[in-house]
Order: sequence, then structure tokens, then C-alpha cells
Amino acid sequence: MSLLFEVKENIGVITLNRPEKYNSVIESLAKAFQQALDECNEREDIKAVYITGQGKAFCAGQDLAEVIDPNGPALSTIVSFHFNPIISKIRYLTKPVVAAVNGVAAGAGANIALACDVVVAAESASFIQAFSKIGLIPDSGGTFFLPRLVGFQKASALIMLGDKVSAIEAEKMNMIYKWFPDADFAEASWNIAKQLASLPTKALWLSKEALNHSHLNNIDQQLSLEDSLQTKAGESYDYQEGVKAFIEKRKPQFKGH
Repeated sequence: MSLLFEVKENIGVITLNRPEKYNSVIESLAKAFQQALDECNEREDIKAVYITGQGKAFCAGQDLAEVIDPNGPALSTIVSFHFNPIISKIRYLTKPVVAAVNGVAAGAGANIALACDVVVAAESASFIQAFSKIGLIPDSGGTFFLPRLVGFQKASALIMLGDKVSAIEAEKMNMIYKWFPDADFAEASWNIAKQLASLPTKALWLSKEALNHSHLNNIDQQLSLEDSLQTKAGESYDYQEGVKAFIEKRKPQFKGH
């Protein structure tokens, strides 16, 4: 199977599973990825999502062997129907999504990671906007997320030069949240997903929705949106439970609604 999916501790675990190909994406993997994200969104028992790769890589982007296969999908099909839906599903998924970048994340693989809500990386991991090396432009949201994370000039240079960015450098330039030593990475990244799953996930989703719109709204539009979303949050069970637990000086038991 090119992708593994399981639910553990209320976390949907998506593992790209083509280690011999550095988890590069083919049609079957892309479709399985989309289905796994849909299941994570629909299942009430899943409170957070954890995406990682099997073996030495997180994801090397598109498998170029599929692109040059005369019987394979066209490049436009790959972008429109394989990668774009993955990015949209991550951004509109109603649970927090952690990208646990265990190794190299190149091309679309890097941009899948950057689309996630919390991006952490092993010390030995790296990020590469590899598109210019083969005469393409960044897809999978690369030209959207990267300049917003690292700034226009840095993004422009990384996109055009295709520099390899270490996990340590990525954190320094605000491309990712944190890096961890390789020996600690699996436990540390998993603990972040567990922490997110224990929080009031409806409020996290409403925060995510506000962030999704913040790129395009002016201040008045964003204040209005915050007002609307805060009203929704204030009507939730988790808000009532959070306030009650605070007053009673106990740990809240959130349910995600």
C-alpha cells in the first residue's frame, strides 16, 4: 500500500509509504491521501491529524516516472486532481493537522507540509523548492504559503535557486514551528498531536478558519469575521466546560463541540 492510515489515541495517522521512492506521489497515493483526509474530517472520534513519511523521506513530491509515462496522467491532471485537493482538504479540515517532517520534503512534498497547521521537523530533515531544477513553478500552494511564512524576497530566492533548507534554518526563517533532534523527533512530534487532540478542537477549527481568511481580508473584514466566529465558539460545549473548569480549578474535559 502506498499510504497507511490508522487511528491511534484519537489521532488520524497518515503515513506516506513508498520509502524506496522517497515517498514520491503517484496517482494511487494521491487518491488514498484524499480519502484519508476526508475520513479524518468526518469521524468524530478523530480529534487531530498527524502526517508523516515512512523511511528516510517525508515526501519527494511527484514521482517523475509517472509524468513521463505515455500512459500516465497529464501534468495538468496531476496538479488539478492529485495535489490541489490535498492542499484544500488540509486547509479546510475541521481538525488540527500536524506535519511531522521526518526527512527530505521536496517540491510538492515540501508544500504539503507547509500547508499544515503545525509543522515540525527532525534535525536531519530538509526542505527544497525543487521545481526550478526541472523547469516548473511551485505548485501545491507553494507560491501562496512560502512568501507568507518567510517573506517575499526569501521566498523568491528559495523558489528560483532551489536551495536546500535544513530544519534548523527552516525554524530560524519561520518556515516551520520547531525542529527536534532525530532521536527525540518521533516522541516529540507525536506529543504535539496528542496535545492538540486534547484541546477544544472546535475552537481550533474556528481559529483555523479565521487564519484562512486573514490572508485576504482587510482589518475591518477580519474584525467582523472574528466577531462571528467568537460567537460560534461561545455557543460551544467546550467553552462552557473550559470556563467551568477554570472556576472549579480542575482540568477541563473537552469534547470538540
